Amino acid sequence: MRYLLVEDNAELADGIVKRLAMDGHAIDHAATLAAAEDCLAVAHYDLILLDVMLPDGDGRDFLARSRAHLETPVIMLTARAQVSDRVGALDQGADDYITKPFDFLELEARCRAVLRRRGGLARNQIALGPAQFDPAAGTLEHDGQTIDLRNREIRLLEIFARHPGQILSKAQVMDHLFSYDAEVTENAIEVYVGRLRRRIDGMGFRIETVRGLGYRMDTDAP
Repeated sequence: MRYLLVEDNAELADGIVKRLAMDGHAIDHAATLAAAEDCLAVAHYDLILLDVMLPDGDGRDFLARSRAHLETPVIMLTARAQVSDRVGALDQGADDYITKPFDFLELEARCRAVLRRRGGLARNQIALGPAQFDPAAGTLEHDGQTIDLRNREIRLLEIFARHPGQILSKAQVMDHLFSYDAEVTENAIEVYVGRLRRRIDGMGFRIETVRGLGYRMDTDAP
């Protein structure tokens, strides 16, 4: 999944980026609201981590202005712990709120919870035909067996699992899977999809090629 982190504390931002990247997520970092707007103008994000106090403004005001056209879920990051601050952020459109300093494990859990709620899921597991996929644990269960996936395979499968039946172009897959500074070609997407297909072969669902358009997950495959 692709996240946008808007945080001006370079040390904290570096730690968040490295931690989430370990799970296979692509993270773009913006240190100002202006830089965040530039990122949002050219890329699609699955989740935004937004600091409150930034050099060029208040993240809550930015969120309130953006909610008319921004549907991406947002988790606010702030050192303010008062109830009124949390309530204000939620009323202005935040999906969740985490107070600094925080444990990275808690941040990861909140990211998963927000994405589950947006996807209409009560838990991490996603049904893919007869198989059960857990993007948090990085496992795929089928016919009594558990298959451990690599980070890139996990995130690629998660992209298709969260868009069942939808045609995703190579550019869209690349946009979800990699940050803007990654040097990746559409040919690389073919390689990653090919590897994932071999891993899920015979599990009752598949990623099919829609000629000239891209890829689509079929969860009713024989």
